[in-house]
Amino acid sequence: MTDEPIDQEAVAVDGAEVGEAPAEVQDGGGTGRARLTVKRGGQETEETFEFGSPAVIGRFDASVGPIDIDLGDLPEGSYVSRKHARFTFEGGVWSVTDLGSSNGTFVLRDDFERVETVELADGTEIALGNARFVFHVL
Repeated sequence: MTDEPIDQEAVAVDGAEVGEAPAEVQDGGGTGRARLTVKRGGQETEETFEFGSPAVIGRFDASVGPIDIDLGDLPEGSYVSRKHARFTFEGGVWSVTDLGSSNGTFVLRDDFERVETVELADGTEIALGNARFVFHVL
C-alpha cells in the first residue's frame, strides 16, 4: 500500500462514482420492477401483472380504496382479499408481506408454506389464496 493520495475523481468501480455502489449492487441486479405471471395447470400463462415498489395486490373495492394490482378479474380472484399483500423492493431485495388476508400468502419451497413476510427471488412461485403466480424480476 502506498501513502500517495488517491485522485478520487479518477477512481470508479464498474462505472459507479466514488462512494457509490455499482449499479448491480444498488438495485440487486434488477430495476426495482417486477412481474407476476399467472400459473394454471402447472404452466405459466400469458396473463401478467407488472409493478414497481411498493405495490399492494388484491381486489378493488370502493370501501377499502385503490390498490396497485387488481386481481378482481381473475377466476381465482374471489379467493384474494381486497388488500391481500404488499410487494416491496428495499436494499436490492424483493419481499412480499401478507396484509392479514383471509386465505393467506404462500411460497413454494418443498411444498407451499404460509408466510407473513418472505424474500423473493426471480422464479419464486407464490400463491395468494388459490391464485398461483410466478414472480419475475425485470
